Amino acid sequence: MERIGIIGVGEIAGAIVDGLCDGVEEAPEIHLSPRGARAAAELSERYESVQVCAGNQAVVDRSELVILAVRPRDRHEALDGLRVDGGRIVVNLMAGVGNDELRQALATDAPLVRAIPLPSVRERRCITVTYGSHPAADSLFERLGGVLPVADEALFNVLSALTGTVATQYWFLATISSWATRHGIAAGDADCYVRGLYQEVGRSLGDETRSLHQLAAGHETPNGNNERVRTTWFDASNSEALTRTLDALLADLG
Repeated sequence: MERIGIIGVGEIAGAIVDGLCDGVEEAPEIHLSPRGARAAAELSERYESVQVCAGNQAVVDRSELVILAVRPRDRHEALDGLRVDGGRIVVNLMAGVGNDELRQALATDAPLVRAIPLPSVRERRCITVTYGSHPAADSLFERLGGVLPVADEALFNVLSALTGTVATQYWFLATISSWATRHGIAAGDADCYVRGLYQEVGRSLGDETRSLHQLAAGHETPNGNNERVRTTWFDASNSEALTRTLDALLADLG
Protein backbone atom coordinates (compact mmCIF):
# COMPACT_ATOMS: atom_id res chain seq x y z
CA MET A 1 0.00 0.00 0.00
CA GLU A 2 1.84 3.08 -1.27
CA ARG A 3 -0.76 5.86 -1.03
CA ILE A 4 -2.20 6.38 2.45
CA GLY A 5 -4.59 9.11 3.56
CA ILE A 6 -5.26 10.20 7.14
CA ILE A 7 -8.25 12.29 8.16
CA GLY A 8 -7.73 13.75 11.63
CA VAL A 9 -4.12 14.50 12.53
CA GLY A 10 -3.81 14.06 16.28
CA GLU A 11 -1.47 12.06 18.50
CA ILE A 12 -2.19 8.62 17.03
CA ALA A 13 -2.11 9.85 13.44
CA GLY A 14 1.25 11.52 14.08
CA ALA A 15 2.58 8.31 15.62
CA ILE A 16 1.46 6.33 12.57
CA VAL A 17 3.21 8.75 10.22
CA ASP A 18 6.41 8.61 12.28
CA GLY A 19 6.27 4.82 12.35
CA LEU A 20 5.82 4.58 8.60
CA CYS A 21 8.39 7.21 7.65
CA ASP A 22 11.10 7.71 10.27
CA GLY A 23 14.33 6.07 9.15
CA VAL A 24 12.59 4.24 6.31
CA GLU A 25 14.32 4.12 2.92
CA GLU A 26 11.11 4.04 0.89
CA ALA A 27 8.38 5.71 2.90
CA PRO A 28 4.81 5.55 1.60
CA GLU A 29 3.07 8.54 0.08
CA ILE A 30 0.89 9.98 2.85
CA HIS A 31 -1.86 12.58 2.44
CA LEU A 32 -3.06 14.40 5.53
CA SER A 33 -6.25 16.34 6.14
CA PRO A 34 -5.95 19.98 7.23
CA ARG A 35 -7.68 19.07 10.53
CA GLY A 36 -4.95 19.45 13.14
CA ALA A 37 -3.23 22.00 10.89
CA ARG A 38 -0.13 22.58 13.03
CA ALA A 39 0.61 18.87 13.50
CA ALA A 40 -0.03 18.16 9.83
CA ALA A 41 2.30 20.97 8.76
CA GLU A 42 5.06 19.74 11.06
CA LEU A 43 4.80 16.22 9.66
CA SER A 44 4.90 17.44 6.06
CA GLU A 45 8.02 19.47 6.84
CA ARG A 46 9.66 16.48 8.52
CA TYR A 47 9.01 13.92 5.77
CA GLU A 48 9.28 14.45 2.04
CA SER A 49 6.60 11.84 1.29
CA VAL A 50 3.95 13.56 3.45
CA GLN A 51 1.62 16.20 2.02
CA VAL A 52 -1.23 18.22 3.52
CA CYS A 53 -4.38 18.33 1.40
CA ALA A 54 -6.85 21.17 1.06
CA GLY A 55 -9.72 19.10 2.44
CA ASN A 56 -10.93 15.67 3.45
CA GLN A 57 -12.23 14.74 0.01
CA ALA A 58 -8.82 15.41 -1.49
CA VAL A 59 -7.32 13.01 1.05
CA VAL A 60 -9.71 10.28 -0.08
CA ASP A 61 -9.25 10.96 -3.79
CA ARG A 62 -5.45 10.70 -3.57
CA SER A 63 -5.29 7.59 -1.41
CA GLU A 64 -5.76 3.84 -1.72
CA LEU A 65 -6.16 3.34 2.02
CA VAL A 66 -7.86 5.98 4.15
CA ILE A 67 -7.43 6.13 7.93
CA LEU A 68 -10.19 7.89 9.87
CA ALA A 69 -8.54 9.20 13.04
CA VAL A 70 -10.94 11.97 14.08
CA ARG A 71 -12.40 12.08 17.58
CA PRO A 72 -15.74 10.23 17.67
CA ARG A 73 -17.63 13.38 18.63
CA ASP A 74 -16.25 15.14 15.53
CA ARG A 75 -17.14 12.38 13.08
CA HIS A 76 -20.34 13.90 11.72
CA GLU A 77 -18.60 17.12 10.70
CA ALA A 78 -15.58 15.27 9.29
CA LEU A 79 -17.54 12.69 7.30
CA ASP A 80 -20.42 14.85 6.10
CA GLY A 81 -20.59 14.68 2.31
CA LEU A 82 -17.45 12.56 2.04
CA ARG A 83 -17.49 10.32 -1.04
CA VAL A 84 -15.60 7.04 -0.71
CA ASP A 85 -15.84 4.67 -3.67
CA GLY A 86 -15.59 0.91 -3.38
CA GLY A 87 -12.01 0.86 -4.60
CA ARG A 88 -10.66 2.39 -1.35
CA ILE A 89 -9.96 0.66 1.94
CA VAL A 90 -11.16 2.53 5.03
CA VAL A 91 -9.48 1.99 8.39
CA ASN A 92 -11.62 3.24 11.27
CA LEU A 93 -9.77 4.31 14.45
CA MET A 94 -12.81 5.98 16.05
CA ALA A 95 -13.53 4.34 19.41
CA GLY A 96 -17.11 3.22 19.83
CA VAL A 97 -18.02 3.74 16.16
CA GLY A 98 -18.91 0.38 14.64
CA ASN A 99 -18.55 -0.59 11.02
CA ASP A 100 -22.31 -0.67 10.45
CA GLU A 101 -22.68 2.91 11.64
CA LEU A 102 -19.69 4.01 9.58
CA ARG A 103 -20.93 2.30 6.42
CA GLN A 104 -24.26 4.02 6.78
CA ALA A 105 -22.60 7.41 7.33
CA LEU A 106 -20.35 7.04 4.28
CA ALA A 107 -22.90 5.21 2.11
CA THR A 108 -20.06 3.15 0.67
CA ASP A 109 -19.37 -0.47 -0.19
CA ALA A 110 -15.65 -0.03 0.42
CA PRO A 111 -13.97 -2.52 2.78
CA LEU A 112 -14.09 -1.21 6.37
CA VAL A 113 -11.53 -2.20 8.99
CA ARG A 114 -11.62 -1.17 12.64
CA ALA A 115 -8.25 -0.82 14.38
CA ILE A 116 -6.78 0.14 17.76
CA PRO A 117 -3.24 1.43 17.22
CA LEU A 118 -1.51 2.88 20.28
CA PRO A 119 1.20 5.57 20.44
CA SER A 120 3.93 2.90 20.38
CA VAL A 121 3.33 2.48 16.64
CA ARG A 122 5.77 5.40 16.50
CA GLU A 123 8.58 3.00 17.50
CA ARG A 124 7.04 0.17 15.45
CA ARG A 125 6.41 -1.96 18.53
CA CYS A 126 2.62 -1.88 18.87
CA ILE A 127 0.38 -4.90 18.38
CA THR A 128 -2.68 -3.40 16.67
CA VAL A 129 -6.03 -5.15 17.06
CA THR A 130 -8.20 -5.15 13.91
CA TYR A 131 -11.69 -6.26 12.99
CA GLY A 132 -12.82 -6.74 9.40
CA SER A 133 -9.41 -8.01 8.45
CA HIS A 134 -8.04 -6.91 5.06
CA PRO A 135 -4.60 -7.77 3.63
CA ALA A 136 -3.72 -4.12 2.99
CA ALA A 137 -4.61 -3.06 6.54
CA ASP A 138 -2.86 -6.07 8.04
CA SER A 139 0.27 -5.26 6.04
CA LEU A 140 0.18 -1.64 7.22
CA PHE A 141 0.03 -2.58 10.89
CA GLU A 142 2.59 -5.35 10.53
CA ARG A 143 5.00 -2.58 9.53
CA LEU A 144 4.09 -0.76 12.74
CA GLY A 145 4.83 -3.64 15.11
CA GLY A 146 2.30 -6.37 14.43
CA VAL A 147 -1.38 -7.04 13.96
CA LEU A 148 -3.95 -9.08 15.91
CA PRO A 149 -7.07 -9.63 13.79
CA VAL A 150 -10.24 -10.71 15.60
CA ALA A 151 -13.21 -12.32 13.87
CA ASP A 152 -16.01 -10.68 15.83
CA GLU A 153 -16.75 -7.02 16.53
CA ALA A 154 -17.86 -7.83 20.08
CA LEU A 155 -14.42 -9.28 20.78
CA PHE A 156 -12.85 -6.20 19.22
CA ASN A 157 -14.77 -4.07 21.72
CA VAL A 158 -13.46 -6.18 24.62
CA LEU A 159 -9.88 -5.47 23.58
CA SER A 160 -10.76 -1.84 22.94
CA ALA A 161 -11.98 -1.57 26.54
CA LEU A 162 -8.61 -2.82 27.77
CA THR A 163 -6.88 0.17 26.18
CA GLY A 164 -8.85 2.34 28.61
CA THR A 165 -6.64 1.08 31.44
CA VAL A 166 -3.34 2.48 30.14
CA ALA A 167 -3.53 5.97 31.66
CA THR A 168 -4.45 4.40 35.00
CA GLN A 169 -1.16 2.50 34.97
CA TYR A 170 0.74 5.78 34.58
CA TRP A 171 -1.27 7.39 37.38
CA PHE A 172 -0.41 4.42 39.59
CA LEU A 173 3.29 5.00 38.92
CA ALA A 174 2.92 8.74 39.49
CA THR A 175 1.13 8.08 42.80
CA ILE A 176 3.80 5.77 44.24
CA SER A 177 6.53 8.16 43.05
CA SER A 178 4.78 11.04 44.83
CA TRP A 179 4.45 8.90 47.96
CA ALA A 180 8.23 8.38 48.01
CA THR A 181 8.75 12.13 47.57
CA ARG A 182 6.53 12.87 50.57
CA HIS A 183 8.80 10.59 52.58
CA GLY A 184 11.90 12.54 51.72
CA ILE A 185 13.13 11.10 48.40
CA ALA A 186 13.99 13.78 45.85
CA ALA A 187 11.34 13.93 43.14
CA GLY A 188 13.80 13.21 40.35
CA ASP A 189 15.26 10.23 42.23
CA ALA A 190 11.82 8.80 42.97
CA ASP A 191 10.80 9.19 39.34
CA CYS A 192 14.02 7.54 38.15
CA TYR A 193 13.66 4.60 40.51
CA VAL A 194 9.99 3.96 39.68
CA ARG A 195 10.73 4.07 35.96
CA GLY A 196 13.55 1.57 36.44
CA LEU A 197 11.35 -0.79 38.44
CA TYR A 198 8.62 -0.87 35.84
CA GLN A 199 10.88 -0.94 32.81
CA GLU A 200 12.02 -4.28 34.21
CA VAL A 201 8.35 -5.31 34.45
CA GLY A 202 7.98 -4.37 30.80
CA ARG A 203 10.95 -6.51 29.85
CA SER A 204 9.60 -9.48 31.78
CA LEU A 205 6.37 -9.29 29.78
CA GLY A 206 8.39 -10.40 26.78
CA ASP A 207 8.66 -13.86 28.39
CA GLU A 208 5.68 -15.50 26.72
CA THR A 209 6.51 -18.90 28.23
CA ARG A 210 4.88 -17.78 31.49
CA SER A 211 1.33 -16.56 31.97
CA LEU A 212 0.64 -13.17 33.54
CA HIS A 213 -0.41 -14.89 36.76
CA GLN A 214 2.85 -16.85 36.77
CA LEU A 215 4.85 -13.66 36.28
CA ALA A 216 3.02 -12.07 39.20
CA ALA A 217 3.65 -15.08 41.42
CA GLY A 218 7.32 -14.99 40.48
CA HIS A 219 7.61 -11.54 42.05
CA GLU A 220 6.11 -12.65 45.36
CA THR A 221 7.45 -14.58 48.32
CA PRO A 222 5.14 -15.88 51.07
CA ASN A 223 4.50 -13.10 53.60
CA GLY A 224 6.79 -10.82 51.59
CA ASN A 225 6.36 -7.15 50.67
CA ASN A 226 4.80 -7.78 47.26
CA GLU A 227 2.26 -10.23 48.63
CA ARG A 228 1.39 -7.78 51.41
CA VAL A 229 0.66 -4.89 49.04
CA ARG A 230 -1.31 -7.10 46.66
CA THR A 231 -3.49 -8.69 49.29
CA THR A 232 -4.15 -5.55 51.32
CA TRP A 233 -4.58 -3.03 48.50
CA PHE A 234 -5.53 -4.96 45.37
CA ASP A 235 -8.03 -7.07 47.27
CA ALA A 236 -11.28 -8.67 46.10
CA SER A 237 -13.30 -5.45 46.34
CA ASN A 238 -10.66 -3.55 44.36
CA SER A 239 -10.65 -6.26 41.69
CA GLU A 240 -14.45 -6.26 41.53
CA ALA A 241 -14.52 -2.47 41.15
CA LEU A 242 -12.13 -2.70 38.21
CA THR A 243 -14.27 -5.44 36.64
CA ARG A 244 -17.42 -3.32 37.01
CA THR A 245 -15.67 -0.34 35.45
CA LEU A 246 -14.57 -2.40 32.44
CA ASP A 247 -18.04 -3.94 32.08
CA ALA A 248 -19.60 -0.47 31.99
CA LEU A 249 -17.05 0.74 29.44
CA LEU A 250 -17.66 -2.32 27.26
CA ALA A 251 -21.42 -1.68 27.36
CA ASP A 252 -20.83 1.86 26.09
CA LEU A 253 -18.48 0.67 23.34
CA GLY A 254 -21.00 -1.88 22.15
